[in-house]
Amino acid sequence: MPLFLNHHNTLHEVKEKPFKLERDIQKLFEANLATIMGLELVKSEFTIKNRRIDTLAFDPESKSFIIIEYKRDKNHSVVDQGFTYLGLMLENKADFIVEYNETLAGDLRRESVDWSQTRVAFVSTSFTDNQIQATNFKDIAIELWEIKQYENGTVVIKPIKKSNAAESIKPLAQQSGVMKNVSKEIKVYTEQEHVERASASAVELYEKFKAAILNLADDIEVKPQKEHIAFKKGKNIVDITILKNSLKMWINLKKGQLDDPKNIMRDVSEVGHWGNGDYEIRVGDDDNLEYLMSLIKQAIKNKTYHTLILS
Repeated sequence: MPLFLNHHNTLHEVKEKPFKLERDIQKLFEANLATIMGLELVKSEFTIKNRRIDTLAFDPESKSFIIIEYKRDKNHSVVDQGFTYLGLMLENKADFIVEYNETLAGDLRRESVDWSQTRVAFVSTSFTDNQIQATNFKDIAIELWEIKQYENGTVVIKPIKKSNAAESIKPLAQQSGVMKNVSKEIKVYTEQEHVERASASAVELYEKFKAAILNLADDIEVKPQKEHIAFKKGKNIVDITILKNSLKMWINLKKGQLDDPKNIMRDVSEVGHWGNGDYEIRVGDDDNLEYLMSLIKQAIKNKTYHTLILS
């Protein structure tokens, strides 16, 4: 999609400025990992078992490690390389824990990491149709992110979404030893798994709130997690857990950032909870739907999206 600059109601096309080196993409991503993907940078150029990982990151939301690889050429199999790296991590968990603790001066323990949520992200200026199709499985732990920069300093970054009709990779995984072993331990959650354990009334309520949230802004993503379903626009804006007969919601704002005149949100800043953010509510009907959307809008305005302006 071309990029235009609006000058006095006249559109001027902004030309793309190609990255000269993969390293340029890597440096930009690593400097903005929290903004782009909500991740902590653990190590750049992490080497293990004679293999070099471009970027090792950690997701504080899912408590899992993320491997990021950068590509300028299109002649590579993202599936084969992705599963190789996933297998490498699962076979060498202690090395990743040590690297995290030594680099970030942390106290991360093996049992604190959700290894089932490990994933690999490939970042490139473009992907082929074959690469996109090869990763179009609803339960594959491989993500594709496209990045483009333009002459006016704008950088556009977007994840490539799976199609609604994406199938499971499990039948295909049985044909490969590495894929089979990785698929046994890594789990990609789906909305279906969340709705199956709820009543029909709770599912209907969830669908109403989901539709309302998606209508708040363009490009809001639905990302099912282990304990909740996240709604993201760059970063998390709201999380929903579907209970048996109701919903529990968390608005992803820190204490003091939410303007809640009706005072219906509970402050959970000092209480353990599943979702992100310091504001929680249990919902059994749609009486406050419009009001809750006005609160969620505040989280949308507070977050940074996948368009960066370089200085």
